[in-house]
Amino acid sequence: MTMENKKSLESDKANAEIPERKNFIREMIDEDLKTKKFAGKVHTRFPPEPNGYLHIGHAKSICLNFGLARDYHGLCNLRFDDTNPTKEEQEYVESIMRDVRWLGFDWEDRLFYASDYFDQLYEYAVQLIKKGKAYVCDLNADQIRDYRGTLTEPGKDSPYRMRTADENLNLFQRMRNGEFPNGSRTLRARIDMKSPNLNLRDPVMYRILFATHHRTGDKWCIYPMYDWAHGQSDSIERITHSICTLEFENHRRLYDWCLEELGIHHPQQIEFARLNITYTVMSKRKLLELVEEGHVKGWDDPRMPTISGLRRRGYTPESIRAFADRVGVARRENTSDALWLEECLRNDLNKRAPRVMAVLRPLKLVIENYPDGTVEELEGVNNPEEPAMGSRKLPFSKVLYIEQDDFREVPPKKYFRLSPGAEVRLRYAYIIKCVDVVKSAATGEVVELRCTYDPETKSGSTQSARKVKGTIHWVSAAHAINAEARLYDRLFSAEYPDRENWKDSINPSSLEVLRECKIEPSLAKATPQDRFQFERLGYFSLDDDSKEGALVFNRAVTLRDTWAKIEKS
Repeated sequence: MTMENKKSLESDKANAEIPERKNFIREMIDEDLKTKKFAGKVHTRFPPEPNGYLHIGHAKSICLNFGLARDYHGLCNLRFDDTNPTKEEQEYVESIMRDVRWLGFDWEDRLFYASDYFDQLYEYAVQLIKKGKAYVCDLNADQIRDYRGTLTEPGKDSPYRMRTADENLNLFQRMRNGEFPNGSRTLRARIDMKSPNLNLRDPVMYRILFATHHRTGDKWCIYPMYDWAHGQSDSIERITHSICTLEFENHRRLYDWCLEELGIHHPQQIEFARLNITYTVMSKRKLLELVEEGHVKGWDDPRMPTISGLRRRGYTPESIRAFADRVGVARRENTSDALWLEECLRNDLNKRAPRVMAVLRPLKLVIENYPDGTVEELEGVNNPEEPAMGSRKLPFSKVLYIEQDDFREVPPKKYFRLSPGAEVRLRYAYIIKCVDVVKSAATGEVVELRCTYDPETKSGSTQSARKVKGTIHWVSAAHAINAEARLYDRLFSAEYPDRENWKDSINPSSLEVLRECKIEPSLAKATPQDRFQFERLGYFSLDDDSKEGALVFNRAVTLRDTWAKIEKS
């Protein structure tokens, strides 16, 4: 963990706009500590599957598990649930570790993998076979599903359910030795085929799968199912509170059954509602489809809800932790407004992002009465919210660029920007007046403005008290740096894309690329992931695609409104 992340974590509680809330998980832990359950210890874990990149929902779980360990002076492990070698890759392992660290959390020396326990899990399975609590079944997947029954009809016993312990031990050993083909046999728990909980109707513990594992290679050709590996891995690591999302609530009885039958350390499983956000899909399967079908440009596309995508877009770890705190922990499924996430970023960047001037759609402006060849250095405030961030020098000259939207030849009512005969103040500079408009002979479009300036109205000067209603930003044409701006919008146009044919609501206007932007020269020193407020335009982050002389900025989020308040000059 970086020193910056440590400091930001330490200040989270002091600086949080939303006070820490008590929730049912904390209440359960408080009670366990009061009764000395688990000897007064709190030990959690974050157990991702390395089959994709983490998304904002995982970020909530990371903040919850590591946050509980931090607040209760306990421990939190990072454990990869690597039990399905056909979908797992080392790339995903590395991306997950990178994301957890970036969010500001540190598992220290507690990095584990379910595959670390494959030998022990196998021995636990043998133990259940010897107790008559597990058996080898020859039914295929479809037959097992048919035999399981429904919510209203009980299941039927497998014809192989009554094999003897010795026969099951022999077959299980041969499964491990690779003597049977893929999918031909499974090891199942012997529980209750008439249980109202379908998860207790003799669930599969092991399946035959000839696949090379990214860590164990070809050592194994049988792999444990999640419900078998998860609880026992928790037990081996001496986890006290096994926190998972609500879809595992009906699995808790199986979790408990396995631990009780083995007679080993028994953590408490606690379920909470997963995070859902408007205008977003959170399914790993759907996110993978977006990547593979080319709807986005990879897992870290800034339109994706992945942590890597949010980071590339310009989100800060502090803003994501603040969002996780704001949405809280609930028992019931709910959907959070995407505006909350955006507002958490604005609140954070408002304090930390330097203000700079950038013109995304440039319009040339010539100050006719400004001296030729003269360059002034004006003073620009870096962040009015944080005076300690100081100021910077801005070159000012005869030829400038302003935004096309800051001029209207025929201005609408209450339009306080530039128009023929109108005056505005240039940010940190002078009051100017538009005296002429130059148009393209071919298209009739406005291509240049001719203006005059009042030298007595220099920003900060005490010589003139004259005021105008409009203030606009600008950059000096001779000193401007060329840049590309990528304006990202929501990837989905539907508020709840999962409630309809989700791909039909992909927003075709989710990305607009502007390649002729002009930015102030101070940005030449920016490095990837540096974040700025482009005054009056929004918050932007320097993209990883940037190279010297070819800077690319991603819009992280817009300002609160189109016309943000500008500090009085």
